[in-house]
Amino acid sequence: MDFTFDNEQNALREAVAGLLMRAYGGDQRRSVTREEPGFDEKTWAQLAEMGVLGLPFAEEDGGMGAGQAEVAIVATEIGRVLAPEPFVESVVLAGGLVAAVGTAEQRAAVLGPLAEGSSVLAAALAEPTARWTPSAAGVTATADGGSWTLTGVKEPVQHGARADVLVVSAAVDGGTRLFLVQGDATGLTRTGYRTHDVGRAARVVFDGTPAQLLGDSDADRTADVEQALARATVAYAHEAVGAMDTALTTTAEYLRTRKQFGVSLNKFQALTFRAADMYVTLELVRSTALWATMVLDAEGSTADDVVAAADRARLQTSRAGRHIGKEAIQLHGGIGVTAEYKVGHYTSRLTAIDHLLGDGDWARARLAGRVGSYDTVEAVP
Repeated sequence: MDFTFDNEQNALREAVAGLLMRAYGGDQRRSVTREEPGFDEKTWAQLAEMGVLGLPFAEEDGGMGAGQAEVAIVATEIGRVLAPEPFVESVVLAGGLVAAVGTAEQRAAVLGPLAEGSSVLAAALAEPTARWTPSAAGVTATADGGSWTLTGVKEPVQHGARADVLVVSAAVDGGTRLFLVQGDATGLTRTGYRTHDVGRAARVVFDGTPAQLLGDSDADRTADVEQALARATVAYAHEAVGAMDTALTTTAEYLRTRKQFGVSLNKFQALTFRAADMYVTLELVRSTALWATMVLDAEGSTADDVVAAADRARLQTSRAGRHIGKEAIQLHGGIGVTAEYKVGHYTSRLTAIDHLLGDGDWARARLAGRVGSYDTVEAVP
C-alpha cells in the first residue's frame, strides 16, 4: 500500500499547518478556550476561506468533493497543535450525516453555510442512559400532520451550546430517524459546559421542540448513523496521531536538553528505550489510521468493512494514546502534569478522544464479536 500523499495533499497539509501554527503555536489556545464558544471564530472563518470546512462534501452542495485522505490531513494538523475548532464534530460527523441522508434542498441549506464558515453544526446523538449506540431511545419524535416535534435529552453534545443547527437522532416507531433542529427553536434548552480537555459540550433538552425530518423517507437511519460514527472515529484517530506526534517530539526534545548529574537525560539508556517504544507505538497507530482511511475511500468497501476498519483504528488509537500520554508525562517528571506545560494537555485530549465515540475496550469487544464471521484458515503443517 502507498501511504504517501501527492503534491496537492501536501500543499493542503502545509497550508492548514501554517494557519493553525499561527493561531495556536504559542499560548493563544489557553486564552481562546477560556472564553466562549471555546474556539476562535476568526480561525474557523479562515479555514472556510481555504475550503477546509467543505472538503468532504460534493461540489453541488457547496463543498470541495475531496476524499477521506484530505479529511485525515486536516484532522492530523488540528491534533498537532490541539486546535479547538470543531472540525470533526461539525464537518465530519454532523455534516456527514446531512450529506448522507439529507435531500438536495437540505444539503444546500445546511452544508453551504457550514462550508462558508457562517454556521456550526452539532450532532446530538449521545444519550445519558445509553453508551455508544447508533440508535436513539431517550429522545422521541412525534408527528402532527406534516410537522414533527422532539422530546427528551441528549448529552453530551459536543459544541451543542454554540451550534446553529443540531442534527438529532430520535426514536420513531421502534426505529431511529434523523432531524434538523434550529438553534433558536422553541422548547430547546442548551446548557453548555467545559470538558476536562477544555473543549465544550452541552446538555440539550427537547420539550416539544419543532424539528425537520432529515431526508425524504421514513427509513430507519441506524445504519447511516453507524457509518457516520465510523468515519468520525477514523478522523479522530488522525487527530490523535497529530497529538501523539507532538507529545513524542516534545518529550524527545526535553530528553535532549534537560540535564541531570551533569549530562542530558537522553544519555540514560533506559529513558532512551522508553522514548523509542513511544516512536514504535506512534508509527503503528499512524499506519493503522491511514489504512482505515483507505478502506473508507476504497471502491467495493462494504458498510461492515467501514465499521470494522474504524473499530481497529479506535482500538489502536486507544492503546497508543494511553501509552504515549503516560510516558510523555512520566519522562518529563512533575512538570508534565502542570497546567502551564503542554504535555498534560495533550494527554487530556487523547483521553477525551478515547471516550468520545467508544473506547478501546468497547472496540475490542465488537471486533471479538465478529471473529466467528470470518473464514477459517488451514493451519500450516
